[in-house]
Amino acid sequence: MTQGVNVVGLYVRDQQEALAFYVEKLGFRVHTDVGNGDYRWLTVQHPEQPSFQLGLFKPGPPVHDAATAQALREVVAKGAMPPLVLMVDNCRAAYERLSACGVEFMQEPVDRYGTVDAGFRDPSGNGWKMIEVSAKPHSQRPQ
Repeated sequence: MTQGVNVVGLYVRDQQEALAFYVEKLGFRVHTDVGNGDYRWLTVQHPEQPSFQLGLFKPGPPVHDAATAQALREVVAKGAMPPLVLMVDNCRAAYERLSACGVEFMQEPVDRYGTVDAGFRDPSGNGWKMIEVSAKPHSQRPQ
């Protein structure tokens, strides 16, 4: 039996806005987009990682009451959620390409821990670290 993580969800303030960001700017593809009344199950996937989906979920019914949904939107907007990590072959080149597409970076590429990383947020406030794949294994990197 095969087991593993298939979907990781993010809370977004507007699913259409999030969909445009992840597909048009980051190059993800739509995997699933289905509705059930006011609830919409929307997932995207990176083209080089088809077995993994990123859920773009809007806080609210039927999962959350109005107060909880508002609190979640506020926490996400402040950038308080743990960042996700996007691995790239060349961080500086990806930074230039994504900046040209309108991605707003909170941190320009910097050399750190034997690699290069940068940071950006999606339109809802979810943080991302973009890290250059290093030939040096993690166990050999300085802590």
